[in-house]
Amino acid sequence: MKAMRTLAALCTVEIVAMTAMLPHAGAANAQDAATAPAADAAPREPDVIFVPTPQDVVDAMLEMAGVKQGDVLYDLGSGDGRIPITAAKRYGIKAVGIDIDPARISEANANAKAAGVTDQVTFRNGDLFETDLGEASVVTLYLLPTLNQKLRPKLLKELKPGSRIVSHAFDMGDWKPDETRMVGGRTVYLWTVPARK
Repeated sequence: MKAMRTLAALCTVEIVAMTAMLPHAGAANAQDAATAPAADAAPREPDVIFVPTPQDVVDAMLEMAGVKQGDVLYDLGSGDGRIPITAAKRYGIKAVGIDIDPARISEANANAKAAGVTDQVTFRNGDLFETDLGEASVVTLYLLPTLNQKLRPKLLKELKPGSRIVSHAFDMGDWKPDETRMVGGRTVYLWTVPARK
């Protein structure tokens, strides 16, 4: 009986000691959570699958945009980098490609190196909806109608008046294009950012 009472007393002491430690353990865990790097979140899936723009369409897009010396081109959803690379090679301008897929960025960087334009072209792994577009005077797109329309307020807010936007295949809803052209059975649209009211 005495042994049972002693065992019960020991268990009570252990439980009290453990309970006393709990707030400290909670604080330590909260502190660890605050200072530890966030768990690796899976990157957001691309909004569109990668489908390369044919070279004749690339050429027409750049021609329609009236690309010239001093322009800065941003290609949103740049894939293998062919639009920025062509712009840099043909017009000698600075070009930036944005793509959410790291594999596409690696491929684009390899293509830029092979084309000898790494001093003019930059590829950034990022979300086009979170990218500052203020530097661009030309923006190229090959997205989807819903994405174009979602992007439209950002384009109008961040791009300077006179900047040109060219889209392969898809329009911007009720924003009428300045020019529409058929190239090899594909439609290309051009808009110019208007003066701000």
